Amino acid sequence: MRWIALVLMIPLGACAVPVTTPPTGSGSVSAPSVPTRQVNPDTAARNFVSVVQRVEPVAERECRARAPQLDCDFLIVVDDRPGLPANAFQTLDKDGRPVIGFTLALIADAQNTDELAFVLGHEASHHISGHIARSQASAQAGALILGGLAQVAGSGANSIETAARLGATVGSRRYSKDFELEADRLGTIIAIRAGYDPVNGAEFFTRIPDPGDRFLGSHPPNSDRIAIVRQTAAQYR
Repeated sequence: MRWIALVLMIPLGACAVPVTTPPTGSGSVSAPSVPTRQVNPDTAARNFVSVVQRVEPVAERECRARAPQLDCDFLIVVDDRPGLPANAFQTLDKDGRPVIGFTLALIADAQNTDELAFVLGHEASHHISGHIARSQASAQAGALILGGLAQVAGSGANSIETAARLGATVGSRRYSKDFELEADRLGTIIAIRAGYDPVNGAEFFTRIPDPGDRFLGSHPPNSDRIAIVRQTAAQYR
């Protein structure tokens, strides 16, 4: 994987940090389902930089206030591989530093700074809420339970391994919808505190595929996410 730190795209007065961990973390926000008018590349780049400059410090303060035990020094990166769909994700680098990644397509597809701010706040919220660690713990528990049951039943090594993998998948997705809604709620607050309108930003959900309410799906229905944003914004204001 090739990532570029934001400072390599447009100088922000910060140092690039090598990131080697692949984006297997929490909270991916994915591609628009219908064609949208892409913003002029120069405008898109300026919008992205301005959002990062305003939202990142707010997210860092929120992180230090809510989870002082965590590394709250967010690194914002851009995955510049050609052909990638619009997507954003949160993960950790090899030293445990929180990384928030955007593909170029997402930056181009965002219709305004409110959308970029909401997505950035959402991804930062996954880290603040400890969703990666909580997902890993749930996956490990699921693997132990199903793998253990297969072993007790006298299954062979391959069947036990398959059961453990299935258990890990079920475990990791057990709370994933709740995690997304938690991140939407806190992301709304971060966006507001940074001076953006998350309700307008949540219009992003009207353009991406709706996952519906599938069993063991990784994301909740888009309508639920929009409702959480509106509810949180109304309560906050």
